Formats: sequence, C-alpha cells, structure tokens
Amino acid sequence: MIDYDAVLDTARDTFITRGRIEVGELAQTVGVNRSTIYRRFNGRDGLLAEVIWSMADLALNTAHRRAAGVGAVKIAEMLGEFAAISNRDVAFRRFLAHEPERAFKIMTTWSGGVQPRIVGRVRDFLTEQVTAGALVPSLPLDDLALILVRITETFVYANLITGEEPDAVKVRQACAAMLGAPADPATFRKAS
Repeated sequence: MIDYDAVLDTARDTFITRGRIEVGELAQTVGVNRSTIYRRFNGRDGLLAEVIWSMADLALNTAHRRAAGVGAVKIAEMLGEFAAISNRDVAFRRFLAHEPERAFKIMTTWSGGVQPRIVGRVRDFLTEQVTAGALVPSLPLDDLALILVRITETFVYANLITGEEPDAVKVRQACAAMLGAPADPATFRKAS
C-alpha cells in the first residue's frame, strides 16, 4: 500500500530542493515501485500537479492572511501577494525555466489539475467578501474567479508569454481594475 502523504511530502521536498522530480528516484526513496506512483498520481505530470497545488494552496492561504483591506482591495492585495510569493519561489521559477511547456500545461490548463483548484479557492475568497457585504461582483463568481486567476497568470508567467519580468504589482493593479477598486500603484504595497 502506498502512503500518499509520504510520497507527496518527499516529492515536494525534492521539488523544492531541485526544481524537478524524477519518479524512479522518488520511488526508491519512499520504497515503492515506480509504476505504483505512476498509477496513483496519474503519471509524472499528475504528481507534479499535486506538488505544485500543495505549494499554491499554502501560498494562497498566506496571501489571504497577509492581504489588507476588504472587498475588492482585499482580493486584489491577496492575488498580488500570491503572485509575489510565486515570483520569489526559487523551485517554481526553476521549474518554469527548465520545463516551460510542461509547467504551462500543468498550471494553466483545466486538465492540468492546478488551475481549477486555484480558481475554486479564489471563488471561495470572493464569496467570503460578498457574504460580508464588502463586494458586489459584476459577473458570476465562477467567471470572475477564472478571470482573476488568468490575470494573475499573465503577470506571473510574463517571462514565458511576453519576455517581460513577472510583476506582482501589475497583478494588484489589474485585479483591482477588474473589481472596480482603485488601481493606483500608490494604493498597493510594493511586492518584495
């Protein structure tokens, strides 16, 4: 029997250390057959998606906790902070640089497994602000969450899309504009 959490923890540690995962080495480390990992995680891409999602989930929670304000400002701050965390993550940036096509497929397509979960979490954060009476969305929440995630992706993956540097401040500004909040750069904290 495979210990899902042990495999995922080891895979995440390997990814953080090396920016990539070799399933054969991982199988040896955790003491299971390589094909067992492939079956359980639907291949290397599925395993990478689980590792990246576990990291993204932590980053989203951290960004949500750090975000100041309420309503549109809180959401824009949160997504900007999520982008800043992603932009500072050495393993994530290394993965993007070494395997850009695979990274793009895993992280920005619905079938990759990461994006739908990020969209779901952003929808939850939007719902929280709507329920609190701090946000009146101009679009259905599912659509708004997807658009906000796509905006965030545009500036996190800017070096792959346009050749420009990733920019968390632009995430804050664009998301604020989408949500009808002030997009003045002076309104937002500078991303470190």
